[in-house]
Amino acid sequence: MTTHDLDLTITKISNRNPNAGGAWVQGKINNEYRFDALVFAEHAESEDYELGRSKISKLWVQRIADRKTMFNFDRGLDVAAANTETQVIVDFLCMGLADLVFGQ
Repeated sequence: MTTHDLDLTITKISNRNPNAGGAWVQGKINNEYRFDALVFAEHAESEDYELGRSKISKLWVQRIADRKTMFNFDRGLDVAAANTETQVIVDFLCMGLADLVFGQ
């Protein structure tokens, strides 16, 4: 699987704290995985609170078929990517989710 094979569907965007500029994003990838992410328009003051340089401070990925958590980052790595496919999904979301949400 490559990022070109992924079909992203955003199902909900809601502001967690408009003053902080963050938004909760829910969506699906290929109707096989679902995710929740807390995304910001700007980078975190502390790099430890951000997944790479993605502007994502929280990201949870679940396989829909068996409801297994495949990845979880909550201002730090809690559950590493369960497999290569999950890592491709995480990388894909890190590459552009913030820009998609905030139109940058």
